[in-house]
Amino acid sequence: MTTTQLPLAGSAAFVSGGGSGIGLGCALRFAADGAHVTIAGRSEDRLKGAVAEIEKVAAPGVQVGYAVADVTNEEQAKAAIDQAASLGPLKAVVASAGGNSTMGPITQIDTQKWRDTVELNITGTMLVLKHSARHMVRGGGGSFVAISSVASSNTHRWFGAYGVSKAGIDHLVQLAADELGASGVRVNSIRPGLVRTDMVQMITDGGPLLEDYLACTPLGRFGETEDISALAAFLVGPESTWLTGQVINVDGGHHLRRGPDFSSVLEPLFGPDGLRGLVAEEG
Repeated sequence: MTTTQLPLAGSAAFVSGGGSGIGLGCALRFAADGAHVTIAGRSEDRLKGAVAEIEKVAAPGVQVGYAVADVTNEEQAKAAIDQAASLGPLKAVVASAGGNSTMGPITQIDTQKWRDTVELNITGTMLVLKHSARHMVRGGGGSFVAISSVASSNTHRWFGAYGVSKAGIDHLVQLAADELGASGVRVNSIRPGLVRTDMVQMITDGGPLLEDYLACTPLGRFGETEDISALAAFLVGPESTWLTGQVINVDGGHHLRRGPDFSSVLEPLFGPDGLRGLVAEEG
C-alpha cells in the first residue's frame, strides 16, 4: 500500500496497556496501518522497549511515542490522551490496561484487592473513554475499543472481580455507544479468550490447565495477539463505520462451552473445602 492507501493514515491512535500483550499487538497494527501511535502504561522501561518494536513495523512518516500513566489516575490518563491527540486527529483508541488480583474463593477475597481490580478494569476504562471521547467528539468522530474477556459472559470460577469487572466494561461500552453515536463516535468491545501473552505463559506453556482450555475451545487452539489486533483494526478502520455498541468474542468459540477449571492450580492453595466456600470460623 502507498501511504495514502493506509486505512489510518494521518490520524492518531492511543492504546492504554500498550507496552505488552494485546495492547502492544494493537499498537503494532495501528502503526503499520499509518496511525501516529501513543502507548501508555506504568513501566517506562517496558514502554521504551515497545516503542522500539513498534517503530520497526510503522509505516513511513509515522510517529510513535509513549506516556507513563496509571489509567486509574484521571490526571495521568488525561495527560496521556492529550499527548496522543497532539500528533493528529484522534480516531482510534484501545483501552487494554487491565488485570486481576483476586484469584481464589469468593468467601476469601481480599476486599481491597477486589476494589483495586474493579478500579483498574472499569474505572480505568471509563477514564480513557471519558477523555478520548472528548477529543473524538470535537474532531467529528472516531472509534473506541475496550478489551473485555470471555470471562464477562461465561463464569470463571474463582476469578473474583475479574469477570465481574469485565462485564461492567461491556455495559459501559453499550451505554457510551448509545450516547455518543450522535457525534459519530463508535464504541465497541472485544472479548478475547485465552491469548498467548506473558501474563498467561504458565497456562500456554502446557499442562492440565491448557488441556482444559482447549477442551472448551471448538477451534482447538489458544489465540495470538494478532487475532485480537486484526479485529481491533477493523473496528477502528473505514470498513466498520455502521457498527457500534457491539461486544464481540474472539475466543475460538470458547464462549459456546464453559469457563476453565482452575481447581488443579487452586486446590493445593485453598483445599477442596475452601474452593466450595468453607471458611473456618474466627475465634
